[in-house]
Amino acid sequence: MVHYLALRESDVRALQSRLSLYGLSSLGRSERHVRATLLTLRTVLRSLILGKTPRAIHPPISVKEGKTLLKRHTVALLGKKQRGSHVAVMVTLPSDAADNPVLIRNLIAAGMTCARINCAHDDEQTWLNMIKHIRAAAHELDTSCKICMDLAGPKLRTGAMKQGEQVLHLSPERDLYGRAVAPAVVYLSAPTPILPPDTLPVDAQWLAGLHEDDKITFVDTRGKHGMLKLERQLEKHLWRAKCYDSAYFATGVVLTVERTQASSPVLALPPREEKIILRVGDTLLLHKADIPGEPAEYNANGECIKAAHIACTLPQVFSHVKIGDPILFDDGAIEGVVRHASCEELAIEITHTTSEIGKLRSDKGINLPQTDLNLSGLTSKDLADLPFIAEHADLVSASFINTPHDVSLLLDELARLNALHLGLILKIETQKAFHHFPDILLTAMRHYPIGVMIARGDLALEVGWENLAHIQEELLRLGEAAHIPIIWATQVLETLAKKGRPSRAEISDVALAERAEGVMLNKGAHILDTIQMLERILESMQRYQDKKTSLLPALHTIIERDYSERD
Repeated sequence: MVHYLALRESDVRALQSRLSLYGLSSLGRSERHVRATLLTLRTVLRSLILGKTPRAIHPPISVKEGKTLLKRHTVALLGKKQRGSHVAVMVTLPSDAADNPVLIRNLIAAGMTCARINCAHDDEQTWLNMIKHIRAAAHELDTSCKICMDLAGPKLRTGAMKQGEQVLHLSPERDLYGRAVAPAVVYLSAPTPILPPDTLPVDAQWLAGLHEDDKITFVDTRGKHGMLKLERQLEKHLWRAKCYDSAYFATGVVLTVERTQASSPVLALPPREEKIILRVGDTLLLHKADIPGEPAEYNANGECIKAAHIACTLPQVFSHVKIGDPILFDDGAIEGVVRHASCEELAIEITHTTSEIGKLRSDKGINLPQTDLNLSGLTSKDLADLPFIAEHADLVSASFINTPHDVSLLLDELARLNALHLGLILKIETQKAFHHFPDILLTAMRHYPIGVMIARGDLALEVGWENLAHIQEELLRLGEAAHIPIIWATQVLETLAKKGRPSRAEISDVALAERAEGVMLNKGAHILDTIQMLERILESMQRYQDKKTSLLPALHTIIERDYSERD
């Protein structure tokens, strides 16, 4: 990598153009073997210019050795693939995977080579259940699956919102004429500590007297009469019902079985969390005080008499923010500029929303791309989680690695825990991390194996959308120069995973992912289909592309094969 950094000290674009005119290497694919490429070029040029017989060259890393090193380091970090493309597949496990060994087995069978457990969610017992299922499924399938535990890191997010009314609204799907074409679905359940969405808590004894196809009448909060029709019983104290008209339920609304006239009130509904409605030009107050956020208040003339406000999960950032700093919320859906800054509060003018109005809720990400927040990569929660990770995981992934010092702190902590056997993945997600990236890699090379994850979501917000393309390209090149595997992450085939169909842009994105050594997929209802689609695209691309090198199979065989595969 040091050779590559030396090469990039100068602008060699003009030289590249001249070399390519003579059919020589233009240095554009030399990352893994810079010295070998330069020595070969010098030998060829001496032969052409001086007519001398080429001499054998013996670089420290040959072209072949550079490729072998990267492959070896990838296998050490992410495991060896048994079939399919050469790109490792990392999948984020959902919380319910702890109680679903069949899902984990199917993920591994579909091609998952590394399971990611997000330490920002769940607890040690849940993680342990996931790990047991992974180990058992890998053993059953006679394969391997690495376990990566992702430290939560210092996440900057919005605080809690004030709790709103205890109301459940049912709304069927309607056509253009307002006619119901699909019913709203609602569940009737005995009270539970955590009530699932679209569920009405009712008396358990009343539930026991229900029959399939029973009709249940009610008068909702507006005084409107309505009816639920029972479909089927899902569990002992859980029924599924449907409603063909809009209805509003609150605690105390009475449900009556038409067949028996038995009644039960709707028991305590959970309060609905408020949201903040924001338009361009509005003011939002972001405060250090840990008090619930509230939407703005308006008088009868529509004039704002009290600005919306919400807390921030990292109070230490207030001492670093300056007037004029840009600020983004919810993955960039809402943008603003700091107009007033103090150690207790920021007054933010909203400058952009993705639609006419923006909706800001609790636990949404906050980005300050031009503010040096001086955040350390390890939090107290991370330090508390590391002993468990050291005992049970194969890899640890660290967020908010911004400087070589952050890497040193993490390596020192791993050494203290006698956990240097863990593979290490560094997530690059800030402008500061990109600026220090070469030094971060050189510091991380004290450890083995290591890898880098390009966290493109936060990175795009930090560096600007227009800069993400060339910055992710530089990260790929530097990783290759260091023979360190790169993991392509954030919203890869996200629409397919969540909705069952990919977007066209996502297909092109996966084609670019062939340049990396690993791809991370997020959880979703269609994750198995997503893994299979990912593998098909990557396998197909490998016939035409090897890193940055275009491969040229006979065109007629491509056309014939594509048509035969379609049939």
